[in-house]
Amino acid sequence: MARWRHLPEDLDALTVRFVAELRRVKDGSGLSLAQIAAKTGYSTSSWDRYLNGRALPPRDALDALSAALGQDGTRLLALLELAEEARPQPRQPEPEPQPPSPSPSPDGPPATESADAPTDSEPPEGPGEPGEPEASGAPGVPWLSRAAWVGRPRWRQLATAGVAALAGAALTWLTVHPAQASLACPPPAAAAVSKRTLFTCSYVEKDGLWYAGNSTTRTHPLVVDMSGPDVAELQCLMQRIGDSPGGIDGNFGPLTEAAVIKAQKALHLDVDGQVGPLTWAALRG
Repeated sequence: MARWRHLPEDLDALTVRFVAELRRVKDGSGLSLAQIAAKTGYSTSSWDRYLNGRALPPRDALDALSAALGQDGTRLLALLELAEEARPQPRQPEPEPQPPSPSPSPDGPPATESADAPTDSEPPEGPGEPGEPEASGAPGVPWLSRAAWVGRPRWRQLATAGVAALAGAALTWLTVHPAQASLACPPPAAAAVSKRTLFTCSYVEKDGLWYAGNSTTRTHPLVVDMSGPDVAELQCLMQRIGDSPGGIDGNFGPLTEAAVIKAQKALHLDVDGQVGPLTWAALRG
């Protein structure tokens, strides 16, 4: 058995727990670091860092180790996930304040003309030739003033007049044929009433593990605000050991979270209110 160095004192408890399990697996294999490096494809120095808490290994490294030793790596991966979550995240640098934009000087260039302003290539129509009567509104658009009409480009005048003509025709048709209009526009269908999914607990013991008939997962992580059959399975398993989540509705709410915390304390697990492989294993066992 290797004589291990003391771990750094600033390591958190979850990382210490992971490294201890990794050392146990290494000692049980009877392999040297060089042999493990040859079997996994990760260097000896890398495994030295992993086994002495100076770095967390990538998940591919643990998969390669488990495959080389012919072991199930679920527990190692679960402990690695908890250690990764406990690691402090690097602080993002704050953006530097930008200097305010200088205000335009009085002698600066003139502002850009509006897209609706008349151009040299298309002068606006005047109020009319001598002797032409002044209209009170735009042709076919009585709600648009003459001044606003003549200031628009030709294509906008044509588009506005066309829209007004179509609206007028539609209004006339609706007035003359109200019955057909009501048939053409059926009333909106009533909103579908959402049905609440109900789950039941049908307990079955198989190979020393308990199942409640909603899900067979043993690793799927669950956290607050999730929902579905996996959550219903969790609620049934907690109800089986006497930690009622308040109902079997498949929703991971505050009551379910409180029941998970209570169960983790009773089962001597890390208390975080979340469900991972270790909590699943304890509830199914």
